[in-house]
Amino acid sequence: MASFAGTSRAASDSATKVALPVLLAISLVHMLNDSMQAVVPALYTILEDSLNLSLTQVGWIGFMLNMTSSVMQPVIGAYSDKRSRPSMLPIGMGLSLIGMCGIALSPGFWYLLLSVVFVGLGSAIFHPEGSRVVYFAAGGRRGFAQSVYQVGGNAGSSLAPLMTIFVFVPLGQIGAIWGTLFAALAIAVLLGVVPWYRRKLAEWDAERARNAGAGAGRAGSASQALSNHPRVKFAMGLLVLLVFARSWYHTSVGSFYQFYLKDDYGLTKQQAQIPVFLFLAAGVLGTYFGGVLADRFGMKKMIVFSILGASPIALALPHLPLAWVYPAITLLGFVILSGFSVAVVYAQFLMPKSVGMASGLTTGLAFGMGAIGGVALGNAADAYGLHSVMLACSFLPLSGLFAFLLPSDRKNR
Repeated sequence: MASFAGTSRAASDSATKVALPVLLAISLVHMLNDSMQAVVPALYTILEDSLNLSLTQVGWIGFMLNMTSSVMQPVIGAYSDKRSRPSMLPIGMGLSLIGMCGIALSPGFWYLLLSVVFVGLGSAIFHPEGSRVVYFAAGGRRGFAQSVYQVGGNAGSSLAPLMTIFVFVPLGQIGAIWGTLFAALAIAVLLGVVPWYRRKLAEWDAERARNAGAGAGRAGSASQALSNHPRVKFAMGLLVLLVFARSWYHTSVGSFYQFYLKDDYGLTKQQAQIPVFLFLAAGVLGTYFGGVLADRFGMKKMIVFSILGASPIALALPHLPLAWVYPAITLLGFVILSGFSVAVVYAQFLMPKSVGMASGLTTGLAFGMGAIGGVALGNAADAYGLHSVMLACSFLPLSGLFAFLLPSDRKNR
């Protein structure tokens, strides 16, 4: 498939309503996929003790997972924009299954890194293709559809603290073998989605051929008009940087805040998982409502709100007494992830001819660059202390000020 020009029209012609069963199925797979990824940070405190890892090594584990699962996404997205293969979906999950076995059985740090690469590659294959399935299933409700899809992923990620409490603390590293069940179920669901996806791709190809034969270049939509705007490259670069900054902050809370709670508040491993779980679980709700509200109020406004609106809570969090940590971190998770799915839809708005690439840049490359933050945070924590690092990270959401420079997604409608 040479481009996605005209996809919006084809999608609305072939499905004016959301294909809800398909959307729920791909959201379920997204949850299972991100649950497997969540196994890695869920094991951090366990591996720190069992394999005698430093915080720098913990950062490198997160780096390898996120770099393979994220940086490869734009590459795979660009390839699949030209030649999509529905069979890539179950193949990617097969790689993740191999990785989960490896994590459970790894005897040392380097074996663990190799296993994490397999999980990351499986995720990198799934995300661009999964986003394309959502694009076809969305009908005219892009924000809603993308939010349902991302809710699945964020729900999977939020399981990390619960897996630590109920699986990895009692069972240790071998408990990761349960992740193979996630992969097996995901493959079974995808085998049901693939025939529908293949039909939609065939319909899209036929529509594109008719448009080309009629000389239709129709650039009437707001997104196509913006795609030729000289500011589009600037806007995409700025959007990636904003997601990058949010990813750094998300990493600081999702991966390292549990250590901060142990050191500064004296919590046990199990107790330290509760605030992290509240942060991630509230993010699931924020992801859903953010997508719904973006359909009504505009994507740019939700991006500004989600990042900049989180800054007062983020700045206050390191200084709060323990009793206030729980409500504050819950509200923080809701706000900062309310723009999670919106950023993906906004990128597709900017790049309507390259949906896979747009999705890969926002859910892939930006998060991969955020993985560098995990390594940097681990190094900084070993060198300067975790308390100082968490204080510095609390300023990252102020980057939301730059979101005011993004082009409006409303003025051309």
